[in-house]
Amino acid sequence: MLRSLYSGISGLRAHQTMLDTTGNNIANVNTAGFKSSSVQFQDTLSQMTQGATTPGANTGGRNPAQVGLGVQVAGIATNFGQGSSQSTGRASDMMISGDGFFITRSGNATTLTRAGAFEFDANGRLTSPDGGIVQGRMAVDGVLATGGALGDIVLPRDLVSPGTATKQASLTGNLPKETPVGESITQDKEIFAADGTSRTMSLTFTRDSDTVWSVSATDGALPPATATATATLTLRNDGTLDDGGTLIDGKMNLGGIAVDLSKVTGYAGLKTVSIASADGNAAGTLESYTLGSDGTLTGTFSNGKQQAIAQIVLGTVANPSGLQKTGGSGYTVTANSGNIEFGAPGDPGMGSIAGGMLEMSNVDLSQEFTNLIVAQRGFQANARIITTSDEVLQELANLKR
Repeated sequence: MLRSLYSGISGLRAHQTMLDTTGNNIANVNTAGFKSSSVQFQDTLSQMTQGATTPGANTGGRNPAQVGLGVQVAGIATNFGQGSSQSTGRASDMMISGDGFFITRSGNATTLTRAGAFEFDANGRLTSPDGGIVQGRMAVDGVLATGGALGDIVLPRDLVSPGTATKQASLTGNLPKETPVGESITQDKEIFAADGTSRTMSLTFTRDSDTVWSVSATDGALPPATATATATLTLRNDGTLDDGGTLIDGKMNLGGIAVDLSKVTGYAGLKTVSIASADGNAAGTLESYTLGSDGTLTGTFSNGKQQAIAQIVLGTVANPSGLQKTGGSGYTVTANSGNIEFGAPGDPGMGSIAGGMLEMSNVDLSQEFTNLIVAQRGFQANARIITTSDEVLQELANLKR
């Protein structure tokens, strides 16, 4: 039989594979995180009809003569180029800008994916549309671990931020110089115990003389008050106040609370003294969360406190083209991809994460339609090889009538 007949058949098969791959790319033009593929051709074995010879003294050398036996698919390469971003406004949607993959777990199987359309299930676990659980590291009391095994990302709605005791308070502003002797100015501030119990701290400034202010602080746990503290402030000529050694580094100790008075002044005409800040807070429940570019999920609680809840971890491999597609926009490692290396978003070799956005398919429609034309014409040309070979065989059969 004619060798060209089988070459044409191999060409039909190869170009059919190209049509299948191109069709799959176009079908997934709107699939989040999809990476397009391209077919690579190579020729098959060639039949030797004449071997090469060595040049002689009176004759020249001859080149080998070979007849090719067709074409075959050398491989199907995946293009891991960055896809365009699409804003969704959903807090659980995530996009990787740069290299890396999200890591999900289904049973004992680990899957890599670029599709970040995640949701929280009934147990508060962050999951992909096919049920894979997103992996990362959970924070303990707002502190994230820098290494160790990965675990499920969980965001329970009943998460509580514990109360913290007030340890520091700071006053700012001015005590008016013209305040009459015997008059007092009182400032109150809400403070908290370690269990989140709220109480009031009161500071009273009393004008004892033309140059002296006495300060009395009371921790308002009633009844009775659990702590009191006093100090004396002396007015200097330039309007500043001198504690005369009654304070330590400008602070008074009120039952373990360091009250900073170093920024209080005594100029004329201004009555602006106030307790500017105090730490500590009551217990609070989770109200919302935000996603940082480093993959950290930060919760905002009803007590106004913000703390890290978890961090999403990314994975990379030495040869992404060696990954095997598993469906559902997922990949698994193979013998030629290398093992998964884990890292936080923003680490060297890892991209960053953007919340409220999705990475769209990187399919280039103009290129894919061009590939359709090329594949179609290649298929037609190989089909013509078969019909032409058939006509030659027909002529051979007609030699005997």
